[in-house]
Amino acid sequence: MSASLQRALGLLDLVAAGTCTLGELAVASGTHKSTVLRLLRVLEDAGYVHHDAQHRYVLGAHLFRLAQQALDSFDVRAAAAARLRRLRDAVGQTVHLAVLDPRPGAGCVYVEELEPPDAPVRTASRIGGTAPLHRTAVGKVLLAGLPPAERELLVRALPLPASTARTLTDPDALLAEVAEVAERGWAQDHGEDETFVNCVAAPVRGPDGRVRAAVSISVPDVLLPHEAVLALVPTLTSATADVSRDCGYDPPGGTPP
Repeated sequence: MSASLQRALGLLDLVAAGTCTLGELAVASGTHKSTVLRLLRVLEDAGYVHHDAQHRYVLGAHLFRLAQQALDSFDVRAAAAARLRRLRDAVGQTVHLAVLDPRPGAGCVYVEELEPPDAPVRTASRIGGTAPLHRTAVGKVLLAGLPPAERELLVRALPLPASTARTLTDPDALLAEVAEVAERGWAQDHGEDETFVNCVAAPVRGPDGRVRAAVSISVPDVLLPHEAVLALVPTLTSATADVSRDCGYDPPGGTPP
């Protein structure tokens, strides 16, 4: 990768993270202002960034078009769309679809979010947003889908910061829970990422049987207590079994684990 391209991609990451002025971008990137300005002009001409009257840079429309095209071409998302809408309507709660972020230790990425039209409480997540593996139900499902040796290497390399008092921050405890997730076929986040949200998640498998994605139901505790969220698991696993079949998975005995 050329140095200029690498710097330009780095600037996009900084803009996406909220660094917005020329001076801030120069400091954050460790690059001279004149070089940063030249790269920003190239990115702006191509529609990847734009700046306002206060010369604050934000991501441009072309980048969002590319992101949408990438999401539209993602076969699991396309295969899951109709069934996830039915799941959302059946449970009346927010449904997410997430995949592993391929970057080392980066977590998972939400590639779909479906909220009920009349949801009284909105979730903080969004399509393209990332989430940690160790304190989300989707993250635990995706960890459980890895081969055990690969799973252990990844967990022991992950930072495990606590978000709430319930967050698992010990790698051995996390590995033990993820092993249980792999055995029973679903995971939960019991106020581990946000104190007021409970989630359950289950895997989507591809033709080779490997976990391709995770589907979750996220419920603020002002809407349903924890026990009622757990009661949604059969509906969730039925939906993910259907999505897995749509993705080409032919489970032994006819029911995906």
